[in-house]
Amino acid sequence: MDIVVKNLLDIKNNIKAHFNELNINNKVKIIAVSKTFEIDKILPLINFGHLDFGENKVQEAIKKWIDIKNKYKDIKLHMIGNLQSNKVKQAIKLFDYIHSLSSDKLAKKIANEQLSLDKKIKIFIQVNIDSEEQKNGVYPNELYDLYNYCTAELKLDIIGLMCIPSTKSDPKKSFFKMKSLADKINLKELSMGMSSDYLEAINQGSTFIRVGSKIFGDRG
Repeated sequence: MDIVVKNLLDIKNNIKAHFNELNINNKVKIIAVSKTFEIDKILPLINFGHLDFGENKVQEAIKKWIDIKNKYKDIKLHMIGNLQSNKVKQAIKLFDYIHSLSSDKLAKKIANEQLSLDKKIKIFIQVNIDSEEQKNGVYPNELYDLYNYCTAELKLDIIGLMCIPSTKSDPKKSFFKMKSLADKINLKELSMGMSSDYLEAINQGSTFIRVGSKIFGDRG
C-alpha cells in the first residue's frame, strides 16, 4: 500500500475512533491538500478512490488537473487559497468548490463569470475569525452583509464558512466562534481544521477538513 493511502486511512480511522468515543455520527469530507505536489504523488489516492483535493494556486492546478479531471469525472477540486479577480474565470472552469470568497468585488466577479460559463459552483465565505490584519477573509461583524449580498442579490450557492485560525491562540475558540456564526445564518457546512487540529475542528462542527502534510508529508 502506498504511504499516502496509508496516511489517509490513518486519518479516517482517527476520525472514526473519535466519533465512536463521542458517540456521534457526523459526515466529514477530507480534502487532500495537494498543492506543490506532483501528480505522481497524488495518483495513488485517485486510484484508491479518493475524490476531494485542494489547491491554492489556479495556474498550478490547471497544469496538474485538467487531464486528470477529464479522465476521472467524479473528482472534486477545491480552491482553498486566495483567489485573485483575474483568475476567476479559469478557477470556475476547473474547480468545483471555492473556499475563499471574502469580498463584494470577488463575489460579483464570480457571479458574472458563472453566468458567462453557465456553471455554478459551491462556495464558502472565508471569515477572518481572529481579525488578523495580514489574513484574508471578511471580518465577523461584516459577514451577514456579505452573505446577504451573495445570496439575495447575486444568487451564489453559498454552502458554508471557512477559516484559518490564528497560530497564536487556541484554535478551539476560533472554531467555536465559526460554528456560532454559521448557525446564526443557518449554514450547514464548515471548512476548518488542518493537519494539526482537524479533530478539534470536528469537535466544533467542521464538515470539511483540509489535510496536507498528514497525508503527503512535509513540503520541500
